[in-house]
Amino acid sequence: MGLKGNAAIVGAAQYKPEKYATAPRMFHLEQVADLAARALADAGLQASDLDGLVINGPQFHEASVFVPAMAAEYLGMKLNFAEVVDLGGCTSVGMVWRAAAAIELGLCQAVLCVLPARMAPFGPDEDPSWMARAMRFGGHSTAFGAPEAEFDLPYGHMGQNTGYAMIAQRYAAQYGYDAEAMAKIAVDQRFNAQFNPEAMFYGQPLTVEQVLASKMVADPLHVLEIVMPVAGGAALIVASKEVAARARNRGAVVTGFGEHLEFKSPSYADDMTRTPVGPASDRAFAMAGLKPADMHAAQIYDCYTITVLLTLEDAGFAPKGEGLRFVREHDLTWRGDFPMNTHGGQLSFGQAGSAGGMSQVIEAFHQIAGRAGDRQLARCDNVYVSGTGGVMSEQGALILQGA
Repeated sequence: MGLKGNAAIVGAAQYKPEKYATAPRMFHLEQVADLAARALADAGLQASDLDGLVINGPQFHEASVFVPAMAAEYLGMKLNFAEVVDLGGCTSVGMVWRAAAAIELGLCQAVLCVLPARMAPFGPDEDPSWMARAMRFGGHSTAFGAPEAEFDLPYGHMGQNTGYAMIAQRYAAQYGYDAEAMAKIAVDQRFNAQFNPEAMFYGQPLTVEQVLASKMVADPLHVLEIVMPVAGGAALIVASKEVAARARNRGAVVTGFGEHLEFKSPSYADDMTRTPVGPASDRAFAMAGLKPADMHAAQIYDCYTITVLLTLEDAGFAPKGEGLRFVREHDLTWRGDFPMNTHGGQLSFGQAGSAGGMSQVIEAFHQIAGRAGDRQLARCDNVYVSGTGGVMSEQGALILQGA
């Protein structure tokens, strides 16, 4: 049971990350249209080829309900499949497998997966300060009746930083902690970003000493171990074998996926050191009939360095408790023996909201298609991609293979 490998990513587009203060403001419908046109041009396909749409819902500026219908109307699309995905940083991975599944079920032939993440213009009656107030609590709900509003926020668990720091503290207590190895994750990825002109930190190399000397945000996490939120947006096209045969790029075939959710707040996790990406990755590898050792690259969601460490372990690249040794003993750069986040990862590329995770999917596609430029791997046929939403709460995995 699972995918048969009859759907592939064939085109993609993403905005260069920019600071919110200087990025152009565009309505989300405008961004959807622009990103769709760019992704179609990249694939060498026509708008008439698209009959499926997967889009974000809760953060869409022009509507909170009926978002696919509004977007389809705006784009002039006639859809046989439409879906809204609300999985935070796991949204991109979730979009891809849902599109692939819909294609394999015969519902549609080509699906646009799109995530606009530039700020929209403020209306005359809108208060610009709402964003700052909302970000104060990160992904936590302050709504009346929300368990976290009653049991987490009053005790200082506010925003993402505290949650990931709590997980890192628990890991340190259980397995030990090597701050230099954790810093190396960020440093190796920054090296990769020096070969990606689109990266936010292109032209700004980094050392372990600089990471450890940077501001401590939430012990033991330094500011250079935490993503920089940026404005951006991304889209990709997943197509059937028949449509993919007409595309100009080598396709990245979706052969395995997994998704797992257990909790919203890590306060409710059975074991904070064993994350949902474990069962998600097990299912993805089993579906594809491959093992972690078969991967030529790993594009691991990296909102924090601790996220990378636990994913390396729970996905099966390193035994539990030995991820730090794995990081010390392997070169994680695109030139190394374990190429990881070859575009720089979100830590050095930038995290454009829910679209941040799409940068990992697009990098996997570019590597498989042989279009990664100066950081292109000599061989790249099998790639593992992960997504993480919330505070290790909603996680997913993809196995992509060259057509």
